[in-house]
Amino acid sequence: MRKNIVAGNWKMNKNLQEGVALAKELDDVLKGKSINCDVVICTPFIHLASVANTIDINKIGLGAENCADQESGAYTGEVSASMVASTGAKYVILGHSERRAYYHENAEILKQKVNLALASNLIPIFCVGEVLSERESDKHFEVVKEQVVKSLFELSAEDFGKLVIAYEPVWAIGTGKTASADQAQEMHAFIRNVIAEKYGKEVAEDTSILYGGSVNAGNAKELFSNKDVDGGLIGGASLSVEKFMPIVEAF
Repeated sequence: MRKNIVAGNWKMNKNLQEGVALAKELDDVLKGKSINCDVVICTPFIHLASVANTIDINKIGLGAENCADQESGAYTGEVSASMVASTGAKYVILGHSERRAYYHENAEILKQKVNLALASNLIPIFCVGEVLSERESDKHFEVVKEQVVKSLFELSAEDFGKLVIAYEPVWAIGTGKTASADQAQEMHAFIRNVIAEKYGKEVAEDTSILYGGSVNAGNAKELFSNKDVDGGLIGGASLSVEKFMPIVEAF
């Protein structure tokens, strides 16, 4: 069933003690509050087990920022999907543009990661998005469709229905630039249509599609008011409860 979701992506920020303190502060603030969306925090790997023991995981969903494309074995430094799940985490971000750009993750690698995440009962938050040159040359729809199709369209309808999609125009991540509410709605509607063509309208309508890219207290309400924008994947503003909560409350 389609849900409104606000997910924080902490990226490579906060040491363990700082991360636990931030999670506890968020947990305390949410206690007794009535909110109209699911709240998720995706933390560095080393934080997961400690944060799981700090928060009410029925109130705040916990996720990792990545997982390996292998099940287990001699892959020094990697963290498998099953390891992530063993901490109590329920979500994992996959396909983030920073992973694609800096670590050369391609469609085939991401397909493997998605399959392993689903096998460990994790909910992938699968990121798609175009760079500025692709937007300016009117290739943004083509690029995003290819990212969805090449990594996800071998899944069964049942498995696809377990995913969350996050549209993050790369030119808006950490730049202070944000896609306009109309641009976000246009792309989200396009993604939903691509899904409908493959899996049918019901699956498409049930898929949560989040927007990411310099979301803040000032623009969240306008972005989330669009019928195909089901929430946000939040970077910098998720590192402060003071900045994160107004986005959660934009619903």
